[in-house]
Amino acid sequence: MDLTTIAVTRLKGVGPKQAEKLKRLKITSLQDVLFHLPLRYQDRTRVVAIGNLVPGLEVLTAGAVVSCEQLFRGRRSLQCIIEDRDGSQLSLRFFHFNQKQLQMLRVGSVVRCFGEVRRGPRQLEIVHPEFQIIPRGVDPTAAQVGETSLTPVYPVTEGLHQLSMRKITDAALSHLQTATVEELLPESAQTAVSLKQALITVHRPDPAVEVDALLEGHHPAVQRLAFEELVAHRLSVQQIRTDIKKQAAPVIASEGSVCEQLIASLPFSLTGAQQRVIEEIKQDLTLGIPMLRLVQGDVGSGKTLVAAAAAALVVDAGYQVAVMAPTEILAEQHLLSFSSWFEPLGLKIGWLKGKLGAKQKRDALESIALGQTRIAVGTHALFQQDVVFQNLGLTVVDEQHRFGVHQRLSLREKGVEGGLVPHQLTMTATPIPRTLAMTAYADLDCSIIDELPPGRQAITTVAIPNTRRLEIVERVGAAIAEGRQVYWVCTLIDESETLQANAAEDTLIELKEFLPEARVSLVHGRMHATQKEHAMQQFKEHSTDLLVATTVIEVGVDVPNASLIIIENVERLGLSQLHQLRGRVGRGSQQSSCVLLYEKGLSQRARDRIGILRETNDGFLIAEKDLELRGAGEVLGTRQTGSAQFKIADLMRDKKLLPQVKQMTDEITVRHPQQVVPLISRWLGEESPEYGNV
Repeated sequence: MDLTTIAVTRLKGVGPKQAEKLKRLKITSLQDVLFHLPLRYQDRTRVVAIGNLVPGLEVLTAGAVVSCEQLFRGRRSLQCIIEDRDGSQLSLRFFHFNQKQLQMLRVGSVVRCFGEVRRGPRQLEIVHPEFQIIPRGVDPTAAQVGETSLTPVYPVTEGLHQLSMRKITDAALSHLQTATVEELLPESAQTAVSLKQALITVHRPDPAVEVDALLEGHHPAVQRLAFEELVAHRLSVQQIRTDIKKQAAPVIASEGSVCEQLIASLPFSLTGAQQRVIEEIKQDLTLGIPMLRLVQGDVGSGKTLVAAAAAALVVDAGYQVAVMAPTEILAEQHLLSFSSWFEPLGLKIGWLKGKLGAKQKRDALESIALGQTRIAVGTHALFQQDVVFQNLGLTVVDEQHRFGVHQRLSLREKGVEGGLVPHQLTMTATPIPRTLAMTAYADLDCSIIDELPPGRQAITTVAIPNTRRLEIVERVGAAIAEGRQVYWVCTLIDESETLQANAAEDTLIELKEFLPEARVSLVHGRMHATQKEHAMQQFKEHSTDLLVATTVIEVGVDVPNASLIIIENVERLGLSQLHQLRGRVGRGSQQSSCVLLYEKGLSQRARDRIGILRETNDGFLIAEKDLELRGAGEVLGTRQTGSAQFKIADLMRDKKLLPQVKQMTDEITVRHPQQVVPLISRWLGEESPEYGNV
């Protein structure tokens, strides 16, 4: 029985409406259900004493209700305090509750509950826990009744709950009693754990399974599936690269006079690293096959200028260039840079974003189609259907990890005439660890700008608890009095009941109150684009001294006079993001500083992150550490469409498998080519490449 041909609607309880929800998760067949693997597990098999609870963990705990009252502080809530035999207490907080729950949670009731432990105003708390009342005479810390193994947590979509997903998975697993799932790896890769057994184990762990091994991903069943998934991903990007390299691209062999004029017009000299990378790009452009090059460089290393030099070479040969960035702020920064460099040389720079007026958009599209716009700068609007280039020869994609492998190839369809496809240069200021590049970016040649321009000052980084906030405000006032500019970064726009982060809007009010002489402004992602642009422009022109912002300023802001940045709630951000934010200062010649404000009671992981930032400004070292601490999914930004999202593999955890993965992909490509498409389809589904059309 071929599980790929059995529709998901054959499963009990899956009607047309449920099937539509599953389709959003790319689940249409029984095989899709079986390979829709748990994100993680909840351990409800053991009860943790209240005194041993740690913030951030999901746990099962128990205690007797010692108080239960309704509170009316801004909004109604129910707070129950439970206490265990040792006298340790935990708060259970509910914002939505009914009369039945009030009766169940009366004083004296014994409660067993499950949820995420957080820091509350007075003690640890769980907000909206799942709970059950334990009958009198039953030990609440005894073995869990009913749930004797780990509970899987699946990726779901709106309207599809965990319980439903578990029932659907149960129904699919029952088919494995009469059918088997096809082994697609050659015999040389077979292990003691069969594919069928591995799937059963990860979906429904046996009560005797090694809990820690499964939770940490070292169990043989997890490793069996992770290996196959890594093989499928590597095959996918290799196939993309192979297919693209079969195509023809413009031969760019001009004398490079525009490039020479550009470099001669600069008020500074290129670094040795910039010159080396430009030479690598020049060589690629002469080969007649599509360049696929990734330029990595730390914050402030001069990647944009390298991209401009590549654009100059292509324009000089008579072709057009498209420069695409993931956000309007970053795209606008490129527009300003490219305009200042190229317009004095007589080249027209175009601008295309999602929200343009009808006439502006019509004029921009016409100019691009007629070839009058030699370099078009914009957001993802550049690869929309109504954008037609006359002869596109190069696409430049900035912060490429935000687009993903399939999105970043979309501009190829805008290629030049005569069956040629454009060259592609991608850039990132988020250094990609070598471990990650080997798998997620195997379709790209990599260049590294590993040298900062002369005069750049190392940024001094300090970590200070939020209890010393007033000292920091005074430091900000002193910097402004000296004529310097300051960023103050918050992680939220509005207050949240469940997060302890200070909101940007409240911080704005607070800083205006403490620094009445300072000119303070605000920028965040929910502002209208024109408001955001105005606030950023005012700061660039030094019409404001202090910019309160969310992480929207992570990329694309260049203000050399800004030499101090305060970042709040650093425990909520990853290392690479913190490094990116820190890079907003240190762009001028004066000594710059970064202050990391943190809340008391940091986890060890947060302490490790802060320690690394204080010790080094090396973005590549930081990226490796970030990968170790957070995993590939978060470093890549897997919530972005088209990113290399892994279902079960973890590049840092499984890096020891990578040499075998490379060996296996080579063996499959040469000896078992018929298995390539089924493997990619099994693990990547709709994101697998359409061969011959990539």
